[in-house]
Amino acid sequence: MELGLRGKVVAVMASSKGLGKATAMEFAREGAIVFISSRSEEKLRQTAEEIKKESKNDQVYYKSCDMTSEQDITDFFAFVKDEAGRVDVLINNTGGPKAGGFDGVTDEDWYKAFDQNLLSYIRSSRAVLPYMKEQQFGRIINISSSSVKEVLDGLILSNTFRAGMVGFAKTLAREVAGDNIMVNTIGPGKIATDRVAELNQIAADKQNVTVKQVLENTEKQIPRGHMGHPEEFAKIVVFLASSANSYMTGQSLVIDGGLLKAL
Repeated sequence: MELGLRGKVVAVMASSKGLGKATAMEFAREGAIVFISSRSEEKLRQTAEEIKKESKNDQVYYKSCDMTSEQDITDFFAFVKDEAGRVDVLINNTGGPKAGGFDGVTDEDWYKAFDQNLLSYIRSSRAVLPYMKEQQFGRIINISSSSVKEVLDGLILSNTFRAGMVGFAKTLAREVAGDNIMVNTIGPGKIATDRVAELNQIAADKQNVTVKQVLENTEKQIPRGHMGHPEEFAKIVVFLASSANSYMTGQSLVIDGGLLKAL
């Protein structure tokens, strides 16, 4: 299948590691012009070099960007404009908010999670939509969480703001579909990332067992029988963000190996 991504300008947020990095790698392999971001300039430099080497694509650029900073987001997309002149694909992504139940989070935690996991996606979408509307082509993919389908105990911040993200994305998708702009949300299940490792450690401490035991118990519950790999997740993101996807928009999908029982 021809994905039509060669020469497309792709911005992947929070992409120095994990799902963001894997996604940027897949776009580079498809011949896209890829812009990556994270808070660490040094990690970005290393990641950009790795992506270039493995994908054999030298069109990989980077600039630091804290997704909780409006100015950083503005500066990042100004950099993309200066280098490439437009944005064809936006992959919204950030780290997960603080873990904890209702009694374990403060007003400060709520505000920070809002900035990081909802307002940041709104700001970056606002930055790219003028280009997409002018060229009558655009793809926005919001990387979320499986909590958009089934709430996760001990993650009240994620459950709240991921749901808000879905409402935002669904509404935006309906508003811009006529401009050939597709907006979808993809939630990872148990994918082998630093975030999942962090949550596994919290679970192990709470249950007084080893992280290995937590991992083994989790994998027993996944119909596919194993944790997902970032590359498996990334390939689905790349398809939905390509011109091969010409009709699916406003959807909220979960990539979890069949773990969730929710419809």
